Amino acid sequence: MRKMDVEALAKTSKLHPKPPGLSLQYGTAGFRTKAENLDHVMFRMGLLAVLRSKQKKSIIGVMVTASHNPEEDNGVKLIDSLGEMLAPAWEEHATCLANAEEKELLPVLRAICQKEGVDLQKDAFVILGRDTRPSSKKLSQSVTDGVSVLGGQCQDYGLVTTPQLHYMVCCQNTCGSYGTATVEGYYQKLSKAFVELTKQATSQRDGQIRLTIDCANGIGALKLKEMERYLLAGLVVHLENDGTAGKLNHLCGADFVKVHQKPPVGLQMKPNECCCSFDGDADRIVYYYLDTAGQFHLLDGDKIATLISTFLKELLDKSGQTLTFAVVQTAYANGSSTCYLKETMKVPVHCAKTGVKHLHHKAQEFDIGVYFEANGHGTVLFSKVAEDKIRHQAKEEKDNLKREAAKMLENTIDLINQ
Repeated sequence: MRKMDVEALAKTSKLHPKPPGLSLQYGTAGFRTKAENLDHVMFRMGLLAVLRSKQKKSIIGVMVTASHNPEEDNGVKLIDSLGEMLAPAWEEHATCLANAEEKELLPVLRAICQKEGVDLQKDAFVILGRDTRPSSKKLSQSVTDGVSVLGGQCQDYGLVTTPQLHYMVCCQNTCGSYGTATVEGYYQKLSKAFVELTKQATSQRDGQIRLTIDCANGIGALKLKEMERYLLAGLVVHLENDGTAGKLNHLCGADFVKVHQKPPVGLQMKPNECCCSFDGDADRIVYYYLDTAGQFHLLDGDKIATLISTFLKELLDKSGQTLTFAVVQTAYANGSSTCYLKETMKVPVHCAKTGVKHLHHKAQEFDIGVYFEANGHGTVLFSKVAEDKIRHQAKEEKDNLKREAAKMLENTIDLINQ
């Protein structure tokens, strides 16, 4: 379709009616509410994804999920062209489009096209993923309806974690330079790096790492089961709350553990055993353990960021690389972690507004930027300059110790989904 088919749009939109008086706001988490109120939103986010794809001349992702929310909720978030979160201006367009009454739908679409310079003659391609909620499949179809009515093409990856769909978008828009845009490609890239990294580590007693994982009765369990065979026994996982019995996010998952400061229901912990919890779409993680006295200890995002930063700082020092390196936190971060990073580790710490998108944007200012919210959302970003320098050193460095440190940094780059 090379122009907006007004008649087809009106006809299809009537199949996805907006509940009267309902008003929603697109935020950091996208849209979230009761699943029965989201059909029109999903359809319209399909429309918006097409417009964004045409404007960016690239693939856009749409993820149907409500993360840590209860099972009866659902939601949607758009993934921008390099796998990052949707641009703020387009968050506003999403809100306007979702809240438009039926007669306003066409004028709102035209206004977005005019303001953003969308050329309707361009092709559009959208990729789609969903979590395991009972409502997700039907709502995904509503997204597809929106994509189709504006002439966009849609590839449905089906059941995937949110980070996997972010990865797929980045792979497709970088022509495969970031990785192969399949679930298998995701497993292979991360697992190969993990196995290589653990071979280089010196702290393993018997060559295996054991981890008990609370999968929040969500998509994480399905995907970990698929991924296990790629890990070559380097990581032995024991899955709890794997969706075979319990309800999604009910008395389990990363949010439950963080809020209640205790293990999820169904997980029997032993002293000094490493455990962790995902949320419903597996884009958060928190770790925890019991000490020998039976005291519960939570390793939230602040502690994860501190551990990762310590690891990276040691490798950078060993490699001799002079790269800008910083941790980005919010005002809600644990003050002790900030002091430890600044005073003991001598790592610069910067503060950003609350919300992953703000942390991500600030982290991009450095060669290596680490950010984690306390709730377990986070990652490490490596600039192109940093990546090129590290990969070159891992291949060409004559000094054995520096080369080994560079190789560990290289495997860390491939292990982390940026």
